[in-house]
Order: sequence, then structure tokens, then C-alpha cells
Amino acid sequence: MSPTEIKKNTTVAGTLARDKALESFSRHAECLAAGRRLRDSVPRTSHARWSERSHHRDPIDLLKLSNRDRVSDLVPIRYGRMLRSPLTFLRGAAALMASDLAHTPMTGPRVQACGDCHLLNFGLFATPERNLIFDINDFDETLPAPWEWDLKRLAVSFAVASRDNGHSERQAESAAVGCVQAYRTHLRGYSKQSPLQVWYARLDEHTFIEAAPDLEARRTRRAIARKARRHVGEYLFPRIATQGMNQFRLVDQPPLIFHPAERDWDKRIRAALDSYRTSLPDERRVLFERYKLQDVAFKVVGIGSVGTRCYVALFCSADRQPLLLQFKEARASVLERYAGKSRYDNHGQRVVIGQRLMQSASDIFLGWARGVRGVDVFGRQLRDMKMSAPIAAISPRQLCNYAGLCGWTLARAHAKSGNAALISGYLGTGNTFDRAMGKFALAYADQNERDYAALVAAVKKGRIQALVDEPQ
Repeated sequence: MSPTEIKKNTTVAGTLARDKALESFSRHAECLAAGRRLRDSVPRTSHARWSERSHHRDPIDLLKLSNRDRVSDLVPIRYGRMLRSPLTFLRGAAALMASDLAHTPMTGPRVQACGDCHLLNFGLFATPERNLIFDINDFDETLPAPWEWDLKRLAVSFAVASRDNGHSERQAESAAVGCVQAYRTHLRGYSKQSPLQVWYARLDEHTFIEAAPDLEARRTRRAIARKARRHVGEYLFPRIATQGMNQFRLVDQPPLIFHPAERDWDKRIRAALDSYRTSLPDERRVLFERYKLQDVAFKVVGIGSVGTRCYVALFCSADRQPLLLQFKEARASVLERYAGKSRYDNHGQRVVIGQRLMQSASDIFLGWARGVRGVDVFGRQLRDMKMSAPIAAISPRQLCNYAGLCGWTLARAHAKSGNAALISGYLGTGNTFDRAMGKFALAYADQNERDYAALVAAVKKGRIQALVDEPQ
């Protein structure tokens, strides 16, 4: 609503609403203007530049540093998964890129950042009402941080994925630019909404399908949605569990699923579950208590998470219906060294609160605990209709369209916790920032390829060991 339209609302009943609308419009205009002033100190074109010469870095040393306190026997699997392509390397190198992003231009405003914002950390999953939504789905590194860091990592991931699929440099740049453009335009829209409107906003299954660029793509997305609805614990349960004498037991599939040989480790797990239980809201706690623990096993997951302590816990109700929960170790965010420490003593709580702040809906069993040997963990359902879009062999047009969805989603997530009008004022309504970010995405994709080559060389020279397993 414009100031002129607001002033036309002159009825007695509408006077108070008119005054509030004018005040809100004024605050919005002030934030936009403040954002525009940020361009004086940080020109939007400055975001295009990247040079590794700006600070000394050894990618292998930084990767080794990120392995501290991981399960050493599993670290070679992490490296093996990173070796598959420059894109898998990028996925596993969040700590390395965080170090680099700390040396790029920053305007000042902060948001609740994902911390590991790449295109494969977005996807479909179920809301508590059992509807499918499209949103960010990984928050291991979440922390309040500069808004630019998430957007830059996301744009770079599209450039890298485009190259991985054999697209041209122009097409790779277009995918990155499309992501940033969607972020900029949708953030401007969210900046005009009330906090409650932003909080309720979500990209549902219908939007996910209808936003596809053509009929074939819509059919593909419908198939993805159908597959997601089958991607639940009840379908996974028969493949990973067997019935024992008195209860169900998870089947060992080493080195990816196994029961640790440590003495009394299961007792410590049960103590951690008691701690997790207290983190749940009362009504969810009542639901959780209707299930009885059957078994717990160590499970290797992801790429960047390999080597951290991750468990799958199998529960059954009185009528023997399964519930599979995943408990992941929560370490200090890779952003912490550059953005400051978390306000939460328990990193599991940091993850849970950050996830609730950024997502439009979260898992009903999302909670945290201080686990085995003082390790912080967070828990959630395993495979609750969670499904990522297939990126391999995707066409340039489809990738650009998907980039728009991810940019839109990130804008909503940042608008929930940050000053959308201030950031939007800085970004503006033209494509100056978009083009700068496209150039940065290509420049950093080059850097990522150099770092990937350094990993390949380090493995060949025996500096580190890698074990290649099944693709993730």
C-alpha cells in the first residue's frame, strides 16, 4: 500500500489502522534508505572479486583441522566421498569455505545463517501435518552470521553443479545469477510483509511442482514428490532391522551401520535419551513415551558429517509399529571462529533453535541432548519424506529454475530472523548485485577446483588416506 492509498482510508474506524500503516511504511522506507547507504562503504560490485592471495591458506591443513575429535577410522570415508567430484568436495568443505568467506566484503547486517548453504541441502520433507514442503534441510552449522555468507555459498554451489553437468561457463554463471536474483526479489517482497506473514510463509508441494519450467519438468517433480511420500521410516525399517528373541535389532552393515564395541555404550545412549526427552515440548514428550527403545547403532551419513558421531535409534510402539530417530553429533559451527560463539552451551540446542528459526515447519521430534561422553547431539526423525532434487544430468534450464526456488527459500529463511528491508535496500531493484555474485561464483568455482585438485594430489602422495564407498 502506498502513502497515498493509506491516506485515503479516512473513516473513523480506519484511523488507527491508517496511522499504523503509515508508521510501518515510514519504518520500511527508513530501512531501505539505510541499506542503500551501505553501498558507500561496501559497493555491490565489490562482491565480484575473489583472490586466494588475500590470505594464506592450505586447504589440506584446514580440512585436517576440521577432523579434530572425529572418529579417526571414518575420516578416510569422508575424503573418499569428497574425491568423487568438485561438487562433492564443496559439500564436504564447509569449514574451508567459511574461512574464505570471512575475507570477503560484508555489509554488517546478520541473520540466522544455515552455515552450509548449498543446493543439495534443500529439498522436500514432511510438515507435522504430513504435507510436503520445500525448504532448507541441514542445519549442523547454523549460527547468527553475515547474510552474504549463505548466499555466496549457495550461488557457488550452482556454478559448481553446472560445471559438473558439463554446462558452459555462461550457463554456470546464469544459474548462480538466477539464484541471487530470486533471493533479491523475494526478499524485497518479504520486507513489505509483517513478521507473522513471513513466519507463516512456505513453499508447498503445489508451488514446487508448478514452478517447474515445462511439462516434462513438472512430471519429474510430481514423481519426486510421490517418491518422497514413500521415503519414510516404515519403508526403511524392514531393510535395516531384524526381529530377535524379544525385540527388534538393527542389522550391522559395516562400515556404514554397526554396533560399537565399547563397553556399556548402550547405557550411555539410554542416559542421553533421557536428556533428549526433556528437551521435547510436553505434548511431544507424551507421544515419544509411547515408544520403547529397541536398539541403537552407529550410522555413517553425508559427506561433511562423516566421522562425527551419528546414531540411528529404533523404537516400537505397543502394537509394534516402528519409529526411527537419528541422533547426530553437534560440534561447534564452522562459522564460530569468524562470526563468534553460539549463545547456547549445548551445540545440539544451537542446531535445533537455528533450524526452527529458519525453516517454515520442523520435525515434531526435533530435540537435543548431551550424549555419550559429553558429546552434544540433536535428534529428529530419520527419512521423514526427506528428498533432494536429482542434480546429476539436469539441464541448464532446469538448474536455473531450481536455483530460483533455492534463492526464494533462502530469502524467506533470512527474512524470519534478519532485517529484510535493510538488506533489500542494499541489494536494490536492479541486477548490479546479481551480476557481481555471478562473477564471484565462477571465480570461487575455480578456487574450489584448485582445492579439489590439492585433495587428489594429497591422496596420491599419501599425505592423507581416502576410502571410496557408495555415492551419497
